[in-house]
Amino acid sequence: MFTLKQSLASCHYQKLMAACDLEIEQQLKQFDAKVDVKAEPLAPPKVRRKKLFNNEPNFDLRSHLYRVFAVDLTTVPGISVLTAHTILSEIGPDISKFRSASAFASWLGLCPHNDISGGKILSVKTRRVNNRAALAFRMAANALFRSQSPLGDFFRRMRAKLGAPAAITAAAHKLVRIVFHMLATREAYDEAILKKNERYFRARAEARLRAQAKVLG
Repeated sequence: MFTLKQSLASCHYQKLMAACDLEIEQQLKQFDAKVDVKAEPLAPPKVRRKKLFNNEPNFDLRSHLYRVFAVDLTTVPGISVLTAHTILSEIGPDISKFRSASAFASWLGLCPHNDISGGKILSVKTRRVNNRAALAFRMAANALFRSQSPLGDFFRRMRAKLGAPAAITAAAHKLVRIVFHMLATREAYDEAILKKNERYFRARAEARLRAQAKVLG
């Protein structure tokens, strides 16, 4: 009888979550569309991400976010549909309230905050902020650990050089700048730019190794 009561309660909670999904979808439909979905349909996802939680929305959240943002943020490695939804819920569809990507990163507490006294820098640590969007960006950065992309290479390189906490902050800062550019210009994510920077880094690393090998004979 106890187990049956628990099962009955579980069904009740599932109905409540379904009602929440329905309400969220109704609220998303009220946002103005920034793109004509029929003229510019949403491309299918390049990577089929596994469903991480059983309480993820049961409707096409990605299509709603594309209609509101005019760009598909989930094409950026590390950013899931739930991360993009958190960005919308915390910041809204308009990014123009921030004058630049640097101001956006500063508001999120994902850039160095210089404490200066008497012209001397006392600390360059990031500010502590209570912001769900900042937490979402940090979680997205941590998800880059196994990503076979230039952003994944950047995160692993920073992790080996600075340690995990600093690498997460650095990668989250880079994600913030990418997302800001996409929302401000409504341009799709272009990985070719990051690949160009990665080739430049590899060339520098190769030159450094050749110089070290020459010194060692």
